[in-house]
Amino acid sequence: MSDSRVLYLVYCGIAVAVLKEFNVVVTEPYMDEPFHVPQALAYCRGEWSTWDPKITTPPGLYLLSVLLHRAFMFRCTLPLLRLTTMLTLLALPLILTRLISFHQRRRPPPLLAPLPEAIVLSGFPIAWFFGFLYYTEVPSLVSVLCTVVAASQGNHWLAALLGGISCVFRQTNIIWIVYAYAASQLMHLRFKRGPVTLHDPPALSAGPYDLVRSITSAPSALRELLPSFVPYTLVFAAFGVFLRWNGGIVLGDKSNHIPAFHVPQLYYFISFATLMGWPALLWGEDGPREVLSEVMTRIRSLLTALISVVMAVTIHRFTIHHPFLLSDNRHYTFYVWRRMFMVHPVAPYVFIPGYQACAWAWWLRVARDQSLLQTLILPILVVPTLLPTPLLEPRYFLIPYILLRAQVGDVSRAGTVVEGIWYSAINAATVWVFLYNERAGVGRFMW
Repeated sequence: MSDSRVLYLVYCGIAVAVLKEFNVVVTEPYMDEPFHVPQALAYCRGEWSTWDPKITTPPGLYLLSVLLHRAFMFRCTLPLLRLTTMLTLLALPLILTRLISFHQRRRPPPLLAPLPEAIVLSGFPIAWFFGFLYYTEVPSLVSVLCTVVAASQGNHWLAALLGGISCVFRQTNIIWIVYAYAASQLMHLRFKRGPVTLHDPPALSAGPYDLVRSITSAPSALRELLPSFVPYTLVFAAFGVFLRWNGGIVLGDKSNHIPAFHVPQLYYFISFATLMGWPALLWGEDGPREVLSEVMTRIRSLLTALISVVMAVTIHRFTIHHPFLLSDNRHYTFYVWRRMFMVHPVAPYVFIPGYQACAWAWWLRVARDQSLLQTLILPILVVPTLLPTPLLEPRYFLIPYILLRAQVGDVSRAGTVVEGIWYSAINAATVWVFLYNERAGVGRFMW
């Protein structure tokens, strides 16, 4: 048996043991589970017209549980409903292997022998933690990754179908269908034989003029790109019908989920991504010193000063103190916000140089072996995903982070080991606090 298979079996064994402990210690639905679990139980009973108006996501999670319930004849109890999400967590390394292989442009290994890097990334703390609760995060992530992988393999009808399914878990996944199609087509054009009409130079050697040329050359590439886009038009048309029927993208409790122009959310994401993914940023082919040196070179410029002014204005005008963030002390973000961002009026502005350094670090690592448009497509699509969300919530960063991290194609073995240790330490701490450090009158602490 190969080392990767052994590592995957260890990953599965630990996941099963953690789920068992969750079910032993947390015997009642917690946090959002009191909304999700009764809805799933109603569907298990065949009560298809029942719907809790406070639920803001589509019924994909409950439908998946009903499918497993009927296929394997298990009862719809809380432990077995949580098994739904844990099974998707077990599938995560398998699909991540395909995604990482796509970005590294190599043939993926056999299905049940996932890459060690994919197994480590599957332990990303947000995915790992919510893989043991009855939440939509991990099933939504897996469905999006399946869409991206299918598109990368040229199976666009399958990708469109999987993309439609992903929107049944979370309606905002419609944006990642665009990403799946764009990422696949940019890779296709980059390595296409014969003349290429789209200007898309290597990212690290490109300048502002290259971006202008890429935009102006895009119409000439439409004839080649549009045939592959046909399957996706059906999904977008169906989504348009949903928007018209629903009166907007938010289901259920619209009053607490009003879209907002939350520019600093983008800054929180890039800093969160760096805090979580620093081993992948530092341990590349050139080593930590080269990355840090290049970042320092990039931020020592007049452009940095100009960007800092713009960022300061956006922080001043568009920072949102969401009522949930200020009142729910069972989430880590409650303490981050109060002890870092609210400690002094100047505090939010102090992080501006750090935000820029983080952004440059990711750009340098992701752009290393990609074209200009390949590197830009994810940041562009992160904007409509995170900008309208008024609440600082790490779960919103899950899919963008995984897609970003998967593009770093030259993480050394040492970097992967350090990343695995880092994730494991965070997971051990957050799971222990959640399970065994419940506070009287407060509850359990979680992401």
